Amino acid sequence: MAGDSPQGTALDTGPGSAPDGAGPAAGGASAEVGGPAEAAGPGAAGTAGGTSAKADTPGGTTTPANSGKGDADGPESTTATGLKKRRGAGRKAGEKGGDALDNAGTAEDAAVSGGKRRARGLWTLARRHPVFSVIIATAALLRLIAMLGYQPVMFFNDSFDYLHVATDPYPHPLRPDGYAFLLYVLKPFHSFALVAAIQHLMGLAMGVMVYALLRRRFGLPGWGAALAAAPGLLDAYQIQLEHLVLSDTMFTFLVMSAVTLLLWRDRPSWKIAAAVGLIVGMAWLTRSVGMPVLLGVLVYLLIRRAGWRPIAITLAACMLPVVAYMGWYKVDGGKFAITESNGIFLYARVYKFADCHQMKDLPVREYPLCTEPANRLPNSQDGIWNRQSPLNRYTGTRFSPENNALANDFAKRAIIAQPGDYLQVVAHDFFRVFRWERTVFPDPATYSQYEFESKSRKLPDWHMPGGGVASQEAKAYERGSAETQVVEPFAGVVRGYQDVFYLRGTMLGGILLLGLAGLVPLWRRFGGEALLPWTLATGLLLAPAATAEFDYRYVLPAVPLAALAAGMAFTPEVRATVAGWTRRLRRGPGAKDTPAPDAPEIEAKVPEVAAK
Repeated sequence: MAGDSPQGTALDTGPGSAPDGAGPAAGGASAEVGGPAEAAGPGAAGTAGGTSAKADTPGGTTTPANSGKGDADGPESTTATGLKKRRGAGRKAGEKGGDALDNAGTAEDAAVSGGKRRARGLWTLARRHPVFSVIIATAALLRLIAMLGYQPVMFFNDSFDYLHVATDPYPHPLRPDGYAFLLYVLKPFHSFALVAAIQHLMGLAMGVMVYALLRRRFGLPGWGAALAAAPGLLDAYQIQLEHLVLSDTMFTFLVMSAVTLLLWRDRPSWKIAAAVGLIVGMAWLTRSVGMPVLLGVLVYLLIRRAGWRPIAITLAACMLPVVAYMGWYKVDGGKFAITESNGIFLYARVYKFADCHQMKDLPVREYPLCTEPANRLPNSQDGIWNRQSPLNRYTGTRFSPENNALANDFAKRAIIAQPGDYLQVVAHDFFRVFRWERTVFPDPATYSQYEFESKSRKLPDWHMPGGGVASQEAKAYERGSAETQVVEPFAGVVRGYQDVFYLRGTMLGGILLLGLAGLVPLWRRFGGEALLPWTLATGLLLAPAATAEFDYRYVLPAVPLAALAAGMAFTPEVRATVAGWTRRLRRGPGAKDTPAPDAPEIEAKVPEVAAK
């Protein structure tokens, strides 16, 4: 062992390394056993040195045959003074060797003790949070099984647009490039498995955020906070979404990070406001629905009377990456924008009900967008993706500035002319979220990509804009076969789990109603802190219904926010207010009651409740 460690090097290079080398070695060995170098080094060096001298010359003196330091000392090395010098040098070398051994042993002991401390710390943490520890461990195991069963990752139709941008970055006209930037950063590793692992860690981190907020900030018991974190951690479709090359997991993680920062303290500092703004800006560049998230954050800060400075800093920090991206878009496409798809998606929203006979002064150039009811395709998204879409009546690329402007103007005219029909389709898609059973929608091919399948799916061979083939770009990113391989028995386990364990729409509706009930007792404060996650969750469910069409993947980002708001319905402040109402109801309308504790007093008791 000593020969492989640093102390061996120290012994070999010490002074007096020729005949007196035994001295330092003995000293070092003594130090390793546990005795000080001073106690063993000099005696051992003298003995070794004496033995060497007697072996060379009977008179106890050395001869010039001794190499190394003795030769350099000349005649003096044959005297007692020279021998003392060499003994002193041997003692110093022994001390150095002993010190090196001590230091190495200390470092090794520190590493071992550090590992033990970390293990004890994790065990102590698990004992303090037993329910959540079981849930988070189960969630991590399920994600590991998914990674083993579907290697290296799973793909959706949109995945290849993100890969195309990551291969050769440019501002995509259909969707912002935030997620493609993540793929671009991870590209040097050439590993889709790494992409999936990072997204699964994001999913676990969101559960930790929900638990930490409810447990430490809002005083819920451990089992209650763990129960609120469970829907996002254990939902099978959430696990499958994390395993897809899609932007939704990253978007949800960014939104949850911003909410956690805002709610962790009662009043955000300017640093927190700047961090929240940057995170929301990145979320906006990941999915366009990030813009309503910004509005929700600003309204919350305004209602909470955070002051003009945090509001201004949040807005400025958010617009910093957004404006930079829009500038890049203008340099590349000649227009100061983020995408060229908002109008086209809004056209898909009105496609099912738009009646050109009810629109006044419709421009002639928009006539091709009119469709008679008998000729309409079954789904709103068919207005974009189907070959029979009226958008295909125009020449050029579908997501061009001209087509986007025409579709946007047509959609606004339809909404103004038929507001009742517009509200009807929005309400239909919004309440579709809360159905108990999942149905195949919008079509079997799309719906199947939201599930763990029993067979491998071949990579598509469609051509990408500007050249390249989708399958080839995926293989180039991986530097090998990127096709999803179904590996049993792991794939069978996660498929069976997905058949049973998922959050049904009706359950999500109940969670939202529970969060809404928690807002009512604090109506004087607009619902308190729970207003932020509840409004964001509801907004993320409503935005797709209002601007495009219902899709199952758009439901999942609202789950951790809704669960957080539901958990906050049981904070000590809410419970105290409800208890006061109950006492007044029992005593009758004319009875007087002691006022409920003020919010600061309740918040002061939160750490004590959490500790219990």
